[in-house]
Formats: sequence, C-alpha cells, structure tokens
Amino acid sequence: MCSPQESGMKALSARMLTRNRSLGPGAGPRGCGEEPAPPRRGEAAAEASKSHSPVKRRRKAQRLCVAYEGSDSEKGEKAEPLKVPVWEPQDWQQQLVNIRAMRSKKDAPVDHLGTEHCYDSSAPPKVRRYQVLLSLMLSSQTKDQVTAGAMQRLRAQGLTVDSILQTDDATLGKLIYPVGFWRSKVKYIKQTSTILQQRYGGDIPASVAELVALPGVGPKMAHLAMAVAWGTVSGIAVDTHVHRIANRLGWTKKATKSAEETRAALEEWLPRELWHEINGLLVGFGQQTCLPVRPRCQACLNQALCPAAQGL
Repeated sequence: MCSPQESGMKALSARMLTRNRSLGPGAGPRGCGEEPAPPRRGEAAAEASKSHSPVKRRRKAQRLCVAYEGSDSEKGEKAEPLKVPVWEPQDWQQQLVNIRAMRSKKDAPVDHLGTEHCYDSSAPPKVRRYQVLLSLMLSSQTKDQVTAGAMQRLRAQGLTVDSILQTDDATLGKLIYPVGFWRSKVKYIKQTSTILQQRYGGDIPASVAELVALPGVGPKMAHLAMAVAWGTVSGIAVDTHVHRIANRLGWTKKATKSAEETRAALEEWLPRELWHEINGLLVGFGQQTCLPVRPRCQACLNQALCPAAQGL
C-alpha cells in the first residue's frame, strides 16, 4: 500500500498530465527547462498564413448627397437659359400699321420708278441682274424720276456689260445726265463693268462683301441688289429716307449719324421677316409724307406717336 504522501504525489502528477494534454503539444509551462514542441507542417502553414493575412481597411465614409426638390416646372424637363430682353422702340408696331395704311395706295415715285421697275424683264437673267446693279449705282443722290429716265436711255442703246464698255465716256455721260455726280458715276460704271466682265463672266456677284468691293457700290445698293437681283434678303437697305424716318420715329436706341449706323440699329430689333419690306415702305412714306423739310405731320397717322412730331 502507498503512504498518504505517495498517494498525493500520484494524484498531482495525474492532474498535470491531464492539463498538458488538454493544452496541446508545447503548451507546457515555459522556463522549466523544456522547449516547446515544433509545430507540424500543416499547422505551420496555417499559422504563417494567419500572420501574413492583410489587415482589413476601414471603409471611407460616404458623402451625403442632398437632393433639393425642384418646382413643378423644373420636374421632368431641362431648365431653359434666361433670355436677355431685346430693346425695341415704344409703339413701333402701331406706327408700322399706320405707315402701311398711309402707303396702301402704292402711288409714291418709288412704287413705279424704283429699281424693281428699271430693268428689262425680257432680258436674260445675267443681263437683268447687271441692269439692276447699274440702276442702283445711278440712284445715289438722285430722284427716282431722274434715275428711271437715265435707265430708259441706256436701255435704248442696248444695256449690257459689253455695250457699256464699248461706249466712250462722253457718250455715256450724256446718256446718264442729269443724275447726281454723273461724272464720277461714268468712271465707276466703266470700272465696275470691266471687273464684272473679267471676274464674273458679265454677271454680278452674289454676296454683299463682293458687291461693296465694286467701285461706286455702297451697302444700301448691295443689300437691294441681293434682294432684287438674287432674291436674297441679306440685310436692311437704308438710304436717306430710311435713315431720317427711323430717327424721327425713335426706331434707334440712340440717335444715329449715318445710314450704316441706322442699319445696324434696326437689324438689332426689327424682326427679320420685315427687312425686305421696310425699305420701299419708308422710302415712299418719306417721299409723300415724312419729307426732309417741312414734314406733313398734320396728315400723318403717327402724329401722336412720333417723338419728332411732338417737338414741332
């Protein structure tokens, strides 16, 4: 039989053995002269993978998107850009209606003797266009009656590029006299006809830029030539009548000093569909009612709407 001391020692050894087995290999107390048992191959690989596993990064905080509720007009449709208000003269529409009423009879000189009535309608298209340009060159600083008379005399001699170039300057001067600045116009007509023959085969250019590059051809003539000869509205033709009346009616934002300034001012606000009409309408109105000197304001339907009439 074992003594009580031996029995106690055996029980302590049994408890220590059981504890070591439950902790697994190498789990014994260190510092007691025993080295821990080396791990097996599979366990070493698992342990290595655990030690080298990447550390999980924290997710970035998501930004909070705030959506603002739009108005009913903005839902389901794109917002339209803001429209900048275009300046336009006061009462211009009623003024235009009144001018049309005063011009309804179409009995002004421009209605029967203007550029549209000076060319030979039976001539070939190229000749007709040339005659339109020539009548415009003659019309500068000249009344329609005088221009029409000069065109009739030229047409009686055969009005083509070739016939003009074959006519000496003295004869050409007699044919177009007494148009304004007739001596200068003889020179311009000859120079322009030479250019048309050499560069355009006897026809006229089909652009404003090329037309104004011709000797003796200004912007008003170019825009009228585009409209009458080519059937193209390229801009507002502004002559002395249109320039005067536009300023009297207040159709320019500020007073203009030249026909070109007036043209630019009118084109900024006047609807494009009216550009072709406005020249003949205002020219006839200026010939009959809104005269350069002593305008007939008492007979004008726009007397109460015209700034100039209020100052008379």
